[in-house]
Amino acid sequence: MKTEPTKSFQTIPLGKNYDYLAPDGSEIRLLPDMNNGGMSHCTLPVGQTSDAVKHQTVEEIWYILSGRGEIWRKNDVEEQIQPLKSDVTVTIPVGTAFQFRNKGNDPLSIIIATMPPWPGSQEAVKVEGFWK
Repeated sequence: MKTEPTKSFQTIPLGKNYDYLAPDGSEIRLLPDMNNGGMSHCTLPVGQTSDAVKHQTVEEIWYILSGRGEIWRKNDVEEQIQPLKSDVTVTIPVGTAFQFRNKGNDPLSIIIATMPPWPGSQEAVKVEGFWK
């Protein structure tokens, strides 16, 4: 089914409080969505580790705004742990298992681009993670 193009401009300020908890447990503040993708602001509080999940139909690009942490990613081809810090960008291809944790003294703050737009909580399937 073809989606009609978005016909109106969107301007959304970043909310003080999160809109919802993601399936992995991180705090999500919604930013604009368009027909082919969307954005959100993600926060993982100090000392927290997300649940490990795998997306069924979406891929993501993460840009780390602030904080310090690590991300574990695993697919059929490779597995790695990557440090996360300001100005680092990581990708999460469709079907990749991932988990991330905050290892700093400040919240880990991330801008996430999701393609196509996030379809809902059923998108993320919990998997066995690297960290307990």
